[in-house]
Amino acid sequence: MNTNDNNDREKKKKKEQVNIREMTIDDLAPVFHLGEKLFTPESSPNLYRTWDEYEVVDAFRDNAEFCLAAESEEEEIIGFILGTTIEKRRSSWKYGYLIWLGVDEKYQDKGVASRLFNHFRNLMITEGVRMLLVDTEANNLSAIGFFEKMGFEKPKKHVYLSLNLDSERPSGKE
Repeated sequence: MNTNDNNDREKKKKKEQVNIREMTIDDLAPVFHLGEKLFTPESSPNLYRTWDEYEVVDAFRDNAEFCLAAESEEEEIIGFILGTTIEKRRSSWKYGYLIWLGVDEKYQDKGVASRLFNHFRNLMITEGVRMLLVDTEANNLSAIGFFEKMGFEKPKKHVYLSLNLDSERPSGKE
């Protein structure tokens, strides 16, 4: 085995120096553009939520304390998590909901998503959340595996139907 192979392995093992912090207003555009790369109609055609600028702005406006950014050593946004809490009337339970979690492809499998999630989970615990919820497509095995690794149990099958009306719109009108 040569030294280059050992160096490559060491680089892969070494965790990236990443700063997890609360998002700021200056992070909205970089987070949105990263999400555009990650959550495309081609890669996630069945999402009931679509990635658009309102997802980021609304989450930040309504729940800035649950919107986190992962920043590289070069101060580049390389990941994010957007979440909220839900309180039901006449219930003592407070729920946390992880809405979006994304990590730049260059930084995947380097612990960034785990660090984002753990920071988010700690915020939820501090906030008094008793149950944390997340959803993903049934065929998104990497996401399911990740969430199981983070402690989520017993994925439930959920069926929803969609009807794409885009092709039925009169042409020329948007």
